[in-house]
Amino acid sequence: MDRSTNLDIEELKMTREQYILATQQNNLPRAENAQLYPVGIYGWRKRCLYFFVLVLLVTMIVNLAMTVWILKVMNFTVDGMGNLRVTKKGIRLEGISEFLLPLYVKEIHSRKDSPLVLQSDRNVTVNARNHMGQLTGQLTVGADAVEAQCKRFEVRASEDGRVLFSADEDEITIGAEKLKVTGTEGAVFGHSVETPHIRAEPSQDLRLESPTRSLIMEAPRGVQVHAAAGDFKATCRKELHLQSTEGEIFLNADTIRLGSLPTGSFSSSPSSSHARQTVYELCVCPNGKLYLSPAGVGSTCQSSSNICLWS
Repeated sequence: MDRSTNLDIEELKMTREQYILATQQNNLPRAENAQLYPVGIYGWRKRCLYFFVLVLLVTMIVNLAMTVWILKVMNFTVDGMGNLRVTKKGIRLEGISEFLLPLYVKEIHSRKDSPLVLQSDRNVTVNARNHMGQLTGQLTVGADAVEAQCKRFEVRASEDGRVLFSADEDEITIGAEKLKVTGTEGAVFGHSVETPHIRAEPSQDLRLESPTRSLIMEAPRGVQVHAAAGDFKATCRKELHLQSTEGEIFLNADTIRLGSLPTGSFSSSPSSSHARQTVYELCVCPNGKLYLSPAGVGSTCQSSSNICLWS
């Protein structure tokens, strides 16, 4: 036999021996005292597991009850929470609302049948800022004053939108048809006042007074004082000057009276009675003082009169 035939016979012998060994191992008897291990959790581990499951179940029930209670108390609905309602136009609040942190909104308005009230224990401040976050305008309503900080402050009419009051760094403009000052002391101006017309109310007196200083009225084309249905009075404590540098002082009236002028004594005959004298002559002293002198056939004015000497 050749070498290849010998190799095949040896392989057959090895396969037969392996089959016999495998058959013998399966036919061996099992040990009678073999130990069995149970499958699962028993003893104190099982009791601890049941206890943890019970605690978890109780916690879930308490959380569910608290959630239902919070939903009931806060009045959560599909539209919102409590007095807060979410609508297509925005957020709607019913009743009194308090904000503890800053509120950023585009527009705040009240209902048509109720006013909008902003209330604070200290003050209410409204700020306006530009795109860079810089403060451009501020309105503060406090307990003592209302302050506005801005480049220009305007108050407009509700009907036509015309400016009733405007103020900036250069000027203050009042666009109302009538400016009414109801203070008992009137209007006080620290500097000059420029106006084309000063008029009092109907049935009221117009009074221009300077208690401690002088009162000056100037105009490039003249000052006109007109009293259509009453008297015009100019009263001063010391002196009243009527001065015209280039023109004249013209007094045009039906009756011109100079009251409280001193009367000089003059009589052509010593026996004439002074009580019968009813006509007087207006005399002017060299210093400009006026006095009355009893009229005579000629002029009775004397520059050496006692009135001129003692004035």
